[in-house]
Amino acid sequence: MAQSDPFPDASLAVLERQWPGARAALKRRILASALGTVNRLGIDGATIELIRADCGASVGNLYHHFGNREGLLAALFFCGLDDQHALQQQYLAAAHGARAGIEAMVFSYVDWISDHPALARFMFQARFVVSQGPQAEVLAQRNRSRYGAALAWLREHSDALGDTPRALLPSLIVGAAENYSRAWLSGRVKESPHTQRRWLAQAAWRSLGLPDDA
Repeated sequence: MAQSDPFPDASLAVLERQWPGARAALKRRILASALGTVNRLGIDGATIELIRADCGASVGNLYHHFGNREGLLAALFFCGLDDQHALQQQYLAAAHGARAGIEAMVFSYVDWISDHPALARFMFQARFVVSQGPQAEVLAQRNRSRYGAALAWLREHSDALGDTPRALLPSLIVGAAENYSRAWLSGRVKESPHTQRRWLAQAAWRSLGLPDDA
């Protein structure tokens, strides 16, 4: 495997889930190298040549599988995004009632980041690059689908959520969790987001103007 393996978290398992099987082994190796290179050197420092040298693939392999550097970064970003969304859907499927649904959204967000810090760190770095690159519309479509699924669930419990504008719900629900997660990933706080999940879920619930006993 590449020099960046193994990661001290479950980030490589995401690549296995999103790109399974022996035929995708080279893709996973390239993506793992991109992940390690970006986390060491930052987005601007992660050149195709450095990624290629880390994974041992040829430049032709990289361009064949991903088109260009932007395509490679976008593919890795979408791997994380899809895996994060799958966990959210799993948590929501087990939720009953509005408050349980809010908790499911917060818990899935912070649990995923706590389990995959290397990939989460990459995603925070790469989000702007992907949103401004050739895959911008693909990202917009995936975000609409991801938020649409969560909002559809919330619409089923709209009576409990009051008159909060639906467009604000994603920001209100995960805003504090995202802020804390960024602080943890940067080393500004020591306790993982998972350990603070109850407090963050409570903050999300209260941000909607709903009482604790609702």
